Parts: sequence; structure tokens; C-alpha cells
Amino acid sequence: MTKLKTHFFGLELKNPFVVASSGLTRSISNIKAFAENGASAIVLKSLFEEEVYAEYEEIIKKEGNSHHYQEHLDYFDYEIKEKNLKEYLQLISDAKTAVEIPIVASINCISNGDWVQFASRIEEAGADAIELNLFLLPSDNNRTAEDNYRFYINTVRSVIDKVNIPVSVKISSYFSDLGCVIKDLDKIGVAGISMFNRFYTPDININNESLQAASVLSEQNEYHLPLRWVGLMAGRLQCQLAATTGIHNAETAIKLLLAGADAVQMASVFYQQGIDCLPAIIAETEKWMNEKGYESLSDFKGKLSFTKAPNPGWYERVQFMTYFGEYNA
Repeated sequence: MTKLKTHFFGLELKNPFVVASSGLTRSISNIKAFAENGASAIVLKSLFEEEVYAEYEEIIKKEGNSHHYQEHLDYFDYEIKEKNLKEYLQLISDAKTAVEIPIVASINCISNGDWVQFASRIEEAGADAIELNLFLLPSDNNRTAEDNYRFYINTVRSVIDKVNIPVSVKISSYFSDLGCVIKDLDKIGVAGISMFNRFYTPDININNESLQAASVLSEQNEYHLPLRWVGLMAGRLQCQLAATTGIHNAETAIKLLLAGADAVQMASVFYQQGIDCLPAIIAETEKWMNEKGYESLSDFKGKLSFTKAPNPGWYERVQFMTYFGEYNA
């Protein structure tokens, strides 16, 4: 797989196929299986800030508001965080012992308090890099776009200043000035940017008139948004770019590499097809490269990005009534 070598997370990877953070990557047996099947790096299951606070709130509900209990809230807050962190640090340590490919810790946070301090302990546990999975749903009427922007920039800068290992970020597309945010994250020194988070999405059951979860796993046609933004940003930043969401086969991975991705992060396909589907995806990518006469990833990576494509306007076109005029269902 020497011809597939690439860089992401500030690390050299043997190929661009990275296992994204999911429930599958909290198991050492799965981590070993991913490594054996050719994955170039593994992003561990995220340490979720919300899960820690949910546990804290559950204790409060059970114990009530007694004066005695209130005096110990700070202690319980510390203990819960420490317990969750220790379990995560052990996962990092065990994963590093189990496999030789890079292990990337993932912190999913909605505030920049203790989580910045946790980063240094994650580094000490042996993580090769950190991926900050940051997301604020822009639905809070009391938070301005500037407030949200400062959260992203300040949190990432604080973590970069705290550790010596590379720090990457996984962001959402929920920005009115997405291009500027990506550029500013690049300026403060992130090693990589993954586009984009895939979130829990609600749906409505009209029979019992209730809210329910929409599809948890990505579909094969969901890669178009990351393709557009990888294509727009590739070749215009110092940091590396990864695409994630909707990558279920070699064809889609190749499209994103042509757009300029340095790596692709995959998760849903492993739930649907199993971990052992990865070797075929890698082999099909190499076969395509051989058929095209490409000796390395760099021969074609970004060939169809905004800065290199013969028709870059396709990336920026937002109206398509021209096509509807001649569209025949």
C-alpha cells in the first residue's frame, strides 16, 4: 500500500482510509480487527461532555436538594469526570498496546472548561493525536454567531497550546461564513479538519404523533456536501483535509480524493457490511489507480479541486433552474 501513503492528523498514514469515531472503536477486539483489515488510523469513540454531565444530573435527581448533599456536589462532579476520563485513558493505553497504527483520541465537547485540561492527560496516555469534535447547534437565540465563533477558535487554540501532539478538528457545516471559519482554524495551527460531523436528526411518526430518531447511519448519497467543501478548500490551506459521511465504497472515496481530501473517515459502512469490507475497498482503489496509471495518491489527489478543475464554477453554483427547464423525469 505504499502508493496510497498520505498524511492526516499531522501523521503519515499508510493509506487514506481512517476509521471514524463510533461505538465500534471503543472495543479493543474491533480495534485489532480494523488494523488487521488495513485501516491506517483509528479515531476512538468520543469522550462526550454531555454524557458526563448527564450522569452528574442523574445523581442530583436521585439525591434531591438536601443541604448535606449540596455540600458534596463539587466532589461528585469531580469524581464522575475523573471516572470517565480514567476509563478513556485506559482505552487509549490498551489500544496503543494492541495495534501499531496511529490511535487518535476524540473529545466531543460543548464547552471549553475542564475539557482543555483533559487534553494533556490524553497525550500522556499515549494518543498519537487528538480530534476535537466541536458542535454548537445555532438555535440558541441568546448566542450570536460571534459567540459561537469565539467558542470554536478559543477552545481549539487552548488545546493546541496545551499539548505537543497534533490537534485536528471535526466541524459541522452550520456556519454562515464556513469558508472563513475553516481558514481561521487553519491559521491557528490545526493539523487537520474533518468535514463534516453527522448528527442525530429527529423525525416525526404521524401515526402516534411522536418524535423519533431518523436514520442513525449515513446513506451512500450523503457525501455530496463534504465533497463540495473539500473541493472548495483543497489547495488553499496549510492543514490537511478529511471527508466524512456517506463514504461506503471505493468509488465515493476516490471522488473525495480527486476533490482534494487527504483522507476519508468511515463508520456507517462497517455497521452495515462489517469490518472485513475494508480490504475490498482498499483493493478497488488501488485497482482504479493502476488502470489510470497513477503511481501515488499525490498523482491525482485534488485533481478536480476548485483550484485545479477546468470548470471550478461547479463548486460554487447554487441555482439550478437551468437544469429543471430541460429535466425529464
